[in-house]
Amino acid sequence: MRLLPFLTGLFTLVATAASASPVLMISIDGLRPADVQDAAQRGLKIPNLVALETTGAYAQTVTGVMPTLTYPSHTTLITGVSPAKHGIANNLTFDPYNRNQTGWYWYSEDIKVPTLWDAAHAAHLKTINVHWPVSVGAHGLDFNLPQIWRTGTNDDRKLLRALATTGLVARLETSLGPYPDGIDESVEGDEKREPFAESLMVKEKPGFATVYFTGLDHIQHLFGPDTPQAHDALERIDAALGKLVAAARRAQPRLIVVVVSDHGFAHISKNVNLIGAFMQAGLINIDTAKMKVISWDAEPWFAGGSAAIVLAHPKDPALRAKVEALLATLKANPALDIATIYDTDQLARMGAAPDAQYFVNFRIGTEMGTNPAAPLVGPSTLKGMHGYAPAAPEMKSTFIVAGPGLKAHGSLGNIDMRDIAPTVAHLLGTTLPTADGKVLF
Repeated sequence: MRLLPFLTGLFTLVATAASASPVLMISIDGLRPADVQDAAQRGLKIPNLVALETTGAYAQTVTGVMPTLTYPSHTTLITGVSPAKHGIANNLTFDPYNRNQTGWYWYSEDIKVPTLWDAAHAAHLKTINVHWPVSVGAHGLDFNLPQIWRTGTNDDRKLLRALATTGLVARLETSLGPYPDGIDESVEGDEKREPFAESLMVKEKPGFATVYFTGLDHIQHLFGPDTPQAHDALERIDAALGKLVAAARRAQPRLIVVVVSDHGFAHISKNVNLIGAFMQAGLINIDTAKMKVISWDAEPWFAGGSAAIVLAHPKDPALRAKVEALLATLKANPALDIATIYDTDQLARMGAAPDAQYFVNFRIGTEMGTNPAAPLVGPSTLKGMHGYAPAAPEMKSTFIVAGPGLKAHGSLGNIDMRDIAPTVAHLLGTTLPTADGKVLF
């Protein structure tokens, strides 16, 4: 439950308005820290990102959350807490009967703690958002273009108009043309959203803004990281970012720019059909003609390079014993590339949401398959994936901060993702008392 009536009392200003700075927080999904730090060696032409890093401060690496997926990570980026506290456990909601029709965690009411939007709003700062995950219905936003889709049809456009700030889509489309559909995760979609973000930054001059670019993640799934296609995608996103930052700084010369990412990326080549293994063990009953679940006692929940295991009756000792025996058998099969199986206590220590009782963490290069009829082991159709345990070097993410008056410069070393939100709150001249992370400088 969101305690909105008490937010004003919850947030306390720790700096005068004169010392606070407007902040533009840009997320590039799947941006690996070395892509910027080693841009020249990798042949990447990303002058805008490199300029921000060389003139500001940056993390050598950022250690993320479990699992290293877009929605849990983006929620940590704006709350400063792990999924165990903020409540966004995955990208997709757990839905074994598919009653939610592949629904994602779109709605901000599912976030159980205050966000940076709330903190900025309580500090009387104007706020905007363009496409940030888990932003539908966020009360701390004055101008909101949330990320949402359902069917990929024209009805999605009606849905966005209904859920965005009243009249905002129509007003901006008058001069900018159609706003991209939420399901459009392409680089072209990013390039078309950039003018909308730019227009809001210039006209509204917000105290705090969030903007999300998703195309790099999309391309790296299709072709893998550090490929010609991924380089092209990042170079185009860098150009869009450069346009946005330049326009925003002209409008607000004291603007501080924060660039983040949610996770790294790894090459993959193998799928493991955990659903089929659970079916064979009698834990899932499927109508094979319709490929629909009839009943289930335990089911894997896709998380890319890992898989959450949810029990229908977590307190049933017999069910736990059966699932643990199956997981032990699967882990003993070297062809399945299972690196670690985390139990409930281990997951709690890692800050994972309590929605799952176990997590299967694959070795880099393997992902959970989603076709129940597939062989136990098979080739992956995608070439890149994330979702592995956050300790994996390939899963490290990005943090860069630059702007006038910023006292921090150079490498900040290796940081925790939970440190980012309280640091941004500090730059805004406010605090985020519920955050578990620390202010970095």
